Amino acid sequence: MKIIVCVKQVPDTTEVRINNETGTLIRDGVPSIMNPDDKAAIELALRMKDLKPEICVHVLTMGPAQAERVLIEAMCMGADEATLLSDRKFAGADTWATSTALAGAIAEIGADIVLCGRQAIDGDTAQVGPQIAEHLHMAQATYVSEAILGGAGVLATRKFEDGDYKLELPLPCLLTTLSEEINVRYMHTHHIVRTMKNRKIQLMTADDLKVDQRELGLKGSPTRVKKSVTKSAKSAGTCYVENPEVGVEKIVGYVKGLNIL
Repeated sequence: MKIIVCVKQVPDTTEVRINNETGTLIRDGVPSIMNPDDKAAIELALRMKDLKPEICVHVLTMGPAQAERVLIEAMCMGADEATLLSDRKFAGADTWATSTALAGAIAEIGADIVLCGRQAIDGDTAQVGPQIAEHLHMAQATYVSEAILGGAGVLATRKFEDGDYKLELPLPCLLTTLSEEINVRYMHTHHIVRTMKNRKIQLMTADDLKVDQRELGLKGSPTRVKKSVTKSAKSAGTCYVENPEVGVEKIVGYVKGLNIL
């Protein structure tokens, strides 16, 4: 059995700056990290491998050469194989073009289970995982906090505000995971040494994919971002210290003044 985990190298959003003239992100000099939800997806795959050592965990990322770093990190956590999907033809891809490329790579590699993070912290769209499933005609479950192999498929727990939902998916299938619900393991010395001695990272380009290259990169992206802005500082609010009865009257009066009531 093979599990493919899609990961992404993202800027550390606590240090992201915006170019005020162009409205675009300034990525130069900003440190990059593995997307947190994707790291949770690796953990979920490794938990399955812990129970069935014959499972092969394969990590996949799309990006420039430097994105290899997140693949190395994943292998130091315990992943067996890695593929870097890198080509200038992928540049400027939105979620649709990105999912098209990743689905093409997954089809070439082959997978019984595909795991993705719920969303990337630099885009927050939560679209790529479900789009990959649609491209590959796979059953899918999003917002997964737990998954185990059982029967002829995967038993998954989906986490929502109103409770947990449990369902069984047939293979092949795709799951997207929640970082806040999964405690990720540290890199193990054994895996670090193994990875440093033998980095088996496969390189794939657009020409290796059986997809229409007109659907890749900027040309294949129907989405256009006009401008990005940071949140501006707000003025201080008004604080009242009153007993409950007076406090309620003031709140109701304020809301009525806004014509909400």
